[in-house]
Amino acid sequence: MDTKIEEYRSSLNNASSESILEFFIDRYKGKIGLATSFGAEDQVLTDIISKINKNILIFTLDTGRLHQETYDVMQETMKKYDIQIKVLFPENKDVEDMVTQKGPNLFYESVENRKQCCFVRKIKPLKCILSQLDVWVCGLRKSQSITRSSLDKIEYDSANGLIKINPLADWSEEQVWEYINKYRIPYNKLHDRGFPSIGCAPCTRAIKKGEDIRAGRWWWEPPETKECGLHKVGNKLIRKRNI
Repeated sequence: MDTKIEEYRSSLNNASSESILEFFIDRYKGKIGLATSFGAEDQVLTDIISKINKNILIFTLDTGRLHQETYDVMQETMKKYDIQIKVLFPENKDVEDMVTQKGPNLFYESVENRKQCCFVRKIKPLKCILSQLDVWVCGLRKSQSITRSSLDKIEYDSANGLIKINPLADWSEEQVWEYINKYRIPYNKLHDRGFPSIGCAPCTRAIKKGEDIRAGRWWWEPPETKECGLHKVGNKLIRKRNI
């Protein structure tokens, strides 16, 4: 697999986002999927993918704690592109047991509790669908946070046993919004209210002027812990500039 990843990186290192997606969609039909949280980057990828092949799997994790604005843009996206989006939910018993034992706002009490909530609501259902895929498409960008500065466009996710591609890894925030405005892509209206990064409602806030764009995610925690565990290299979270 390492050889294949290096071959892909070598041939696609300077390729456009569209070309990278076309390459993998052509070679991994039925085994490739976009994970979307309906943030700005994911909306750009949904637009590009829909122009290539509308039948490619697009899925999202409904944690049960999302903002109404996220559901609004989900509905609008499905209508605009005339596509179905597979919605994954956590297992009822897992959520019931966790909330019964630790309460509905357990995540504010410790990093350990927050990671447990993320595991139950996000990571476990994600792993279930990734086990059916060979390629996972993500909207990660290097400039989003210090935890993502070493991001590659094409990676091997050994924790989940598949290729992960980040076609927008080198894009700036300005490029993302230029694309959205150019093609009139639906976007989460929380972006207009100071939310550059949007997750679950209790764990996301608007940022203040001068703050890092990920400052509004789990704002009560130090920056080095601000990943939910979805994105890893090997068995380690992406946390450092050099891994």
